[in-house]
Amino acid sequence: MVSLVSERIGQLFVGDDRLEYTEYGAGDQWVVLVHGQLLSRRMHRPLARALAAAGAHVVTLDLLGHGRSDRPADPQAYSVPDFAVQVVALLDELGIDQAVVGGTSLGANVALEVADAAPERVRGLLLEMPVLDNAVEAGILAFGPLLFAGRFLPLPVHAVRRLSRAVPRGIVPFWTSVVLETLDQRPAPMAALVHGIFFGRVAPPAARRRLITAPALVVGHPRDPIHPAADAAMLAEELPAGRFVQAQGLLEWRLRPERLDAEAVAFVTACWQRPQARRRARATRTR
Repeated sequence: MVSLVSERIGQLFVGDDRLEYTEYGAGDQWVVLVHGQLLSRRMHRPLARALAAAGAHVVTLDLLGHGRSDRPADPQAYSVPDFAVQVVALLDELGIDQAVVGGTSLGANVALEVADAAPERVRGLLLEMPVLDNAVEAGILAFGPLLFAGRFLPLPVHAVRRLSRAVPRGIVPFWTSVVLETLDQRPAPMAALVHGIFFGRVAPPAARRRLITAPALVVGHPRDPIHPAADAAMLAEELPAGRFVQAQGLLEWRLRPERLDAEAVAFVTACWQRPQARRRARATRTR
């Protein structure tokens, strides 16, 4: 059983855009978790509670275009590097010198961008299902229809949204409610979001990934066409301090989280026990 931890909802503004986040726990051992594409920060609530119960101070963020954050209809508002800027803005907002930054799918790529752009802010990387070289074709097949629907078939998107909103969230299982939230999309912002991610930089190139020295735990799923385990294993080999863990199935961390939660807790604990990281954190604060 996971111990009860405090939870607080907050907001910040990046330019004119409002973003919403949730804090779990307290203390200085910060972890930031970023959701997958079209999902919301609620997907990481179980993991955030497990990490907070182990002593971490966890923040889950709704990126622009997701969850309860603003959803502009301009494709130029969305890119993975821009999402990384939002994560760094969250660190600044909360006065966080360093954090273990992690995420799932899109969130894993955003965490890589944070480590590339602001390595001094990253204590470690907790990466699940990164989307890299082997996932391009499957990603187009999976999200291309959503771009088309948002642009040219808005009525079905509105209909799905109305149906999803008609289901009371309190009477369905947690992961069903997460799916219902994902279906709550507006056509124009959804199309803009997919367009912006499709036609922008998805992740730092391999040459830059090899320069990321932060410790990294990379989790890959077998038989996942959109997030091939080969990408996760490749990334773990590229990162100088990377380690690959293979999930037992697509839904292990969702439905049977004990093993991977334990891996995440041990990894985060080790990141905050590293003497070298502590010295770097003090150097950052004195600048």
